[in-house]
Amino acid sequence: MVSLALALVLTAAPPAAAHGYLYRATLVQAAPGRLLDVIDLYRSLTAGAAESGDEAPIAMRHSQGDRWDLLLLFPMESYGAYYAPARIARREKAARSRERQLARLRDAVTWQEDVFALGPRLEELRGRSATAGFFHVEMFHALPGRLSDLEREREMENAYLRALGRPQNAIFVRDQGGSWDLFTIGFYRDLKHYAESADIPEASQESAAKAAGFEGARAIGPYLRTLIGSHHDTLAVAIP
Repeated sequence: MVSLALALVLTAAPPAAAHGYLYRATLVQAAPGRLLDVIDLYRSLTAGAAESGDEAPIAMRHSQGDRWDLLLLFPMESYGAYYAPARIARREKAARSRERQLARLRDAVTWQEDVFALGPRLEELRGRSATAGFFHVEMFHALPGRLSDLEREREMENAYLRALGRPQNAIFVRDQGGSWDLFTIGFYRDLKHYAESADIPEASQESAAKAAGFEGARAIGPYLRTLIGSHHDTLAVAIP
């Protein structure tokens, strides 16, 4: 039997700085040849989101990198708000009216992973995604005891990006589910916008890195790797 002390450790909340808006991040891999079917089914289900009382997800499609085909961020706000009796009743009613679509979706998906994570306010995320057509997603497994340091490093990188006039990353810290401790999403207009960092003078990068707390621009990557056991990078595009 798990002791009470161990249970408290296993259910401990993430670092205080991570507390914010709650999302369910769902990674989906479509069955072979069924990706367009999955996208159409999610579109159809999202169109009726208001009926369920839930917010429509923010969605993106894998371009290159990790194994997943779709990343969907379902806004929850908080556990208390999402699982309020009235919202549960509306959600269940909406699901009953869409049983056939949900069954088709289950048949078209070969793999799925859900991570409940705390991230930016919904209005901020909606604003950034509204003008984005390209995304850079990074997902991390922190080394034991280094999650708070990893979160701090991600904030330092945002300070570095801000100093260079580059888009900052939205940071999400795992609360439960999945295996990822933290993931970030960068929002860009397109691939060209994402690649513009290559044109920034080295002197500017060096100055911005030191101002953000790094030893230098070339030290950012090596320092990050002292905090993580593994990570995946994925480039993704908006779903029209």
